[in-house]
Amino acid sequence: MSKPNDVLEFEAPIAVLLKEIEALSMMPRADQRDRDIEQLRRRADSLRREIYANLTPWQRVQLARHPNRPCMLDYVARLFTEFVEIHGDRRFGDDHAIIAGMARYHGEPVLVVGHQKGGASTKQKIYRNFGYAKPEGYRKAIRAMRLAEKFGRPVLVIVDTPAAYPGIESEERGVAEAIAFNLREMAVLNTPIIVSICGEGGSGGALGLAIGDRILIQEFAIYSVIPPEGCAAILWRDSGRKVEASEALKLTAPDMLKLGIVDTIVPEPVGAAHNDPESAAGLLDRAIQSALGVVKAQAPEARINSRYEKFRNMGRLGTDFVETGT
Repeated sequence: MSKPNDVLEFEAPIAVLLKEIEALSMMPRADQRDRDIEQLRRRADSLRREIYANLTPWQRVQLARHPNRPCMLDYVARLFTEFVEIHGDRRFGDDHAIIAGMARYHGEPVLVVGHQKGGASTKQKIYRNFGYAKPEGYRKAIRAMRLAEKFGRPVLVIVDTPAAYPGIESEERGVAEAIAFNLREMAVLNTPIIVSICGEGGSGGALGLAIGDRILIQEFAIYSVIPPEGCAAILWRDSGRKVEASEALKLTAPDMLKLGIVDTIVPEPVGAAHNDPESAAGLLDRAIQSALGVVKAQAPEARINSRYEKFRNMGRLGTDFVETGT
C-alpha cells in the first residue's frame, strides 16, 4: 500500500492504523465498530509514543523539515493579536523569507521576527524562497529590532531556515556582512530578546536572527552549523552519507541543551508539532511567557551583559585543554 507524500518512513506503521480507523469510521455505527475504533486509536497512540521516544538524529532532521510542520505565520496566528507587518530594508527591497511585524502578545506590545519557509502550496514556498533569506531580510530584521528598542518592545524571534540563501545575488549584496552586523547589533540591543527555534536552525542563516537572552528549541527542531547533506559532501564527498553526518553534528535539541547552546527544550505533542499544531502552539506559548518574564525582571545592563557572556562562553575550551594543549 502506498503512503501519502507527507508520511515519513518511520511513521508508516502509524499511518496504516490511521487508515484502518478511517475505513471503520465510514461504516454504519455499531457498538462493535466503536470499540474497534477505540482499540485502534489506543494502539496508534501507544505506537506513536514508542516511535517518537526513540528517534535517530536523522529522523529528527526529517521531522524538523516535515512539510506539515507549523511555520512562523501559523504561530503568529495562534499566539499574537494585532499583527502588522513591516516591509523592506530601506536599501534594496523586501525579503519574503523573513517576516517582521509589530503585534500584541497577551496584551503586551512586542516585535515578532522570523523565517517563513512557505505554506501548504508550492507557490507559497517559492514566494518565501523556502526560508532561505537574503541580505535584505537580515537588514529588514535589524531595522525592525531597532524600532522595537526605541519604543521599549520585547523582540520575539522564530527561527526556521535551512540556511541563508547562497546564490550569487546574495553574495553581491553582502549576506555575510549583513549577518555579522546583526550578530553585533543584537548582542547589545537594549530590549529583551527571546529566540525560539521551531524547525530548522541552519548555519549563519539561523544565527543571524538567533542572538537573544533566552534560546528555546522545540523538542524535534534542529540547530546546526551546516545541514547534514552539506556536511557529508564536504567531509566524505558524498551527500548520501547524511545519516552519518547527522549523528556527528550533534544537532538535536537534547544535544544543544547538553552543550549549553540553548536554554530550554520546549516539549511537543505526541507525534510532533505537525500532528497537533494547536497544542504545539500552546506549549511554545507557555515557554515564551516563562522566559520573557524572567528576562524582563533583569536590569537592562545586567541583561545585556548576561547575553554577551552567554554567547562568549559557547564553545569555550576547558582550562585543562588550554594548558596542556591536548
